[in-house]
Amino acid sequence: MAKVSNNEIVETMKSTGMIPVFYHGDVEIARNVLKASYEGGVRVFEFTNRGENAMDVFRTIVKEVKQLPGMFLGIGTIMNGKDAQKFIKAGAHFIVSPIMKPAMAKVCKEYKKLWIPGCATLTEIVNAKEAGAEVIKIFPASILGPTFISSVLPVVPGLKLMPTGGVEPAEENIKVWFKAGVHCVGMGSQLFSKEAITDVKALTKKIAETLSVIKKVRL
Repeated sequence: MAKVSNNEIVETMKSTGMIPVFYHGDVEIARNVLKASYEGGVRVFEFTNRGENAMDVFRTIVKEVKQLPGMFLGIGTIMNGKDAQKFIKAGAHFIVSPIMKPAMAKVCKEYKKLWIPGCATLTEIVNAKEAGAEVIKIFPASILGPTFISSVLPVVPGLKLMPTGGVEPAEENIKVWFKAGVHCVGMGSQLFSKEAITDVKALTKKIAETLSVIKKVRL
């Protein structure tokens, strides 16, 4: 994959506002969802390490991304430094984790890759920032809520927070998150229902509409 800067990914996350979070063991479905996301306007995509053949599917969509100009592909649900290194070598542009583990920060720093750890407390957030995290995943967002975001930002100015887990593609829900001050949002099951991933055309439309809503609430 072409070499890109972490800053470019961070800025693209902000400009599009939404990062799809997706896993499927079927290569064709994964490829179709990736393409639908791209055609809908997504430029940062997180595939998750949640199945036995996650690496095989990931290697396939890494090849697909080469045909999608301006698309950045990361791997999520990474729990240790060893897996972070493995997926970086397989072509990941960035690493996302549901936890804050310094060992992953070390690996990402070594390979100059963007590290997005998951945090659920202010202490974890500050530790993550001091360890080099440019963007921090707030997880689980459904439990912490937008109020957590708006309470934390004045305490530690300049944070780039990405709530994931429970963010919905509905205007009312999206609006409260961006009003709270998020950098962008991660969206998984709320976006990719079992029905949605079988209809590429409808999924592309749904993603485009979601991105339009984000643009609208930011005005």
